[in-house]
Amino acid sequence: MRLGIRYVTRFEYGGPVVESQNELRACPAGDAHQQLVHYGVTTSPVARVRSHTDYWGTRVDTFGVVGPHERLEVVAAATVETAPRPVPDLSAPVAALSDPAWCDEHLEFLQRSPHVAWGEAVRERTRRIAAGAQDVGTLIARVEEDVAGLEYRRGRTDVGVAVEDVLAAGAGVCQDFAHVTIALLRELGVPARYVSGYFFAADDRTGAEAGDEVEVETHAWVEAAVPGGGWAALDPTNRQPVGERHVTIGRGRDYDDVAPLRGIYNGPREHHLAVNVRMRRLAVATRGAPGAPGPYPGTDA
Repeated sequence: MRLGIRYVTRFEYGGPVVESQNELRACPAGDAHQQLVHYGVTTSPVARVRSHTDYWGTRVDTFGVVGPHERLEVVAAATVETAPRPVPDLSAPVAALSDPAWCDEHLEFLQRSPHVAWGEAVRERTRRIAAGAQDVGTLIARVEEDVAGLEYRRGRTDVGVAVEDVLAAGAGVCQDFAHVTIALLRELGVPARYVSGYFFAADDRTGAEAGDEVEVETHAWVEAAVPGGGWAALDPTNRQPVGERHVTIGRGRDYDDVAPLRGIYNGPREHHLAVNVRMRRLAVATRGAPGAPGPYPGTDA
């Protein structure tokens, strides 16, 4: 599937800002499941954009605006081609999760992190989940079933809400579903990482199919490491298979490692933020057609 993505962030400040320095994580990743065709970033006021890859493998675009300004607009436009994902092998025995070499290799995704710290509520749930489970696939399926009991409710939480508070409230949004899922998996000994991206759907909550164009929000899902099976992707928010409609931006321990835009500025505290993301299904030219490019043209940065 070929998708066009336009990510727009607008800051309106409460007065003149004399300088701002920013980091943007909005570029679709290139991996075995998706290929980046085109990507570009523009800002207003105009700023020079520099790029690097962070510790987690995510592209980061950095830019600074020097000089008085009361408004900042950032536009990231991308074209990406996605492919179906093969079904991973989840049959590894639970005992394989205790292998010392395996644990060392995945240590960062087994430990607590800023947004994935848990207590007795998570431990109590994992005791029930683990009872009688013989393979890792059963653990993952039971975690999905447990998280499915949460209610999708906008405005109930914010980015900093603790996992235990989400469980107590019984509701949240995609980032909360992802953080709870990661906490349960890590407590069970299953390495788990947070995935930030876009989801081509009419509704995050249900995963309902979109038409040819839809307005979305950035989305979050989870990948769990399985001995001998690689990383298995799951979307706990809507329990839809992670596939062609999911576009990965980056991966990390939790939201803090892949926040779309963060920065600092010198100016009044008051500001207003508006974010708009539109996704559009694009036609894919038949290979070999006159004038058609190759299957994956080079990235335009």
